[in-house]
Amino acid sequence: MPSRIATDIAELARLASDGGLDLRQVALRVKTDLLLATPSPSTEDMEAFRAMAEALIPVIDEATATILARKLASWPHAPREVLASLRARGGKVMAALIGHGMPLSATEIEEIAADSDDEARIALASRRDLTSTASSALAGCNSAKIDAALVANAAVSLPRSTLDLLLPRALGAPALGAALLARADLPASELTPLFLQASLEKRLAMIDAAAAHEALAPSPRPATLPSEQISDLIATALSDRSGAFTALANASGGDARFAAAMADDPSRQLAALALIGCGASPEDATRFLIGLGDDAARSVERIFSLVELMRSLQPAVARRLTQQIGGITPRSTRSGALQPAMDPSGTSARPGAERAPPRGIVQEIRRRLGASSD
Repeated sequence: MPSRIATDIAELARLASDGGLDLRQVALRVKTDLLLATPSPSTEDMEAFRAMAEALIPVIDEATATILARKLASWPHAPREVLASLRARGGKVMAALIGHGMPLSATEIEEIAADSDDEARIALASRRDLTSTASSALAGCNSAKIDAALVANAAVSLPRSTLDLLLPRALGAPALGAALLARADLPASELTPLFLQASLEKRLAMIDAAAAHEALAPSPRPATLPSEQISDLIATALSDRSGAFTALANASGGDARFAAAMADDPSRQLAALALIGCGASPEDATRFLIGLGDDAARSVERIFSLVELMRSLQPAVARRLTQQIGGITPRSTRSGALQPAMDPSGTSARPGAERAPPRGIVQEIRRRLGASSD
């Protein structure tokens, strides 16, 4: 008899002799361990075990039922009737079955994801056979523990629908954001909303992706802020930091949440991107950032880093990043009137698309920012 099983049985015997266990529970656990130690249990032994388990599982305590669930969940000889009896207990017992590999069809997995308690769903989120439909259903529960289990499950790819639900919550949950950024299967382009949480390498990859997208499909060029409005932004930054972020958010097409995101970003990278995206020059944007008078404004190193970033970005790239980070829906630049086809360079009545960023922009950003810290 294996030493582990012998030790378990000896402990059960001691507890039973001291009155600490119901002898029926002792007998069921001993029978289970003996069968698990048998490579090929006989039909007679399995039938006796099935009858015994079906009779006792409904009445044994939860701790014993949970132990049995862990041991029997992935055992290839486990009678279906016994697993069904354990499953009927629900709660921790059901979660133990799910988490320890009880065979489940795709339909069963999706049913558990859609209609079960949190314990079962957390266990389900860690399974290697989790379906895309179940993944999305679990993400829809809006549970921090389920989210963490989903993102930690590297054996299963996160479908787009699941990621769309997780990303907004990750903005306010640094641990979840870090876990998403650490996944090797998610391209940086899909994680751009987490730009402010990302490492330098990840941020450069996000800039690379935005620049590549602009090169392939240039965005329509919106009207840039007039110099008077930029001057007003700079003046507001000097006297009213909160009002400055609100005004910049409005100019960027964002709302109060975007203004709060800029205010809460100590690096001031989001504000820098928004300024360049609105058409401000790096010099005017720098005046705005220094005018805020905060920790970033008082750090020469951080200001220089922001200046290098702003000088390296085309407005279209900065605008795309701003929209993705801030969850801003791009404003339509098309009027209701039909415009005739014109030269791509555009006219005063119909501005053309911004020119794609020049080749090598990402390499330039890497050269300029490679030595800068977050």
